[in-house]
Amino acid sequence: MQGSISEVMRDIKKYSAWEILEYLEKEKSNILNSLNMNITTKQKRQLWMHRFDDEIIRNNKMLWVKLKYIHNNSVKAGLVIRPEDYKYSSARKYIKNNQTIIRVDTEYGGVEII
Repeated sequence: MQGSISEVMRDIKKYSAWEILEYLEKEKSNILNSLNMNITTKQKRQLWMHRFDDEIIRNNKMLWVKLKYIHNNSVKAGLVIRPEDYKYSSARKYIKNNQTIIRVDTEYGGVEII
């Protein structure tokens, strides 16, 4: 894949949105109702925000601030009570040392979980 970061993100968001929405539609998921969208009209299939923010991680403190923010997104969305309860969150590795769904290399963040 080539192009600017904006072009790459646009393509990732476009294709992932189609896959996610088609899966949810096929499964008759209640999540679609919470997304408040009409997926019967192909033009209304927006899942992601129009913009994205990129930021260079400059030190370990900044890494942990961003990681905590990411981990708390599922809590903020009302999907779970605690970040580690979200099935697809790396918080499961950091808090429970559980990598059954997602394998996480915690050494990069300056911490080793035993």
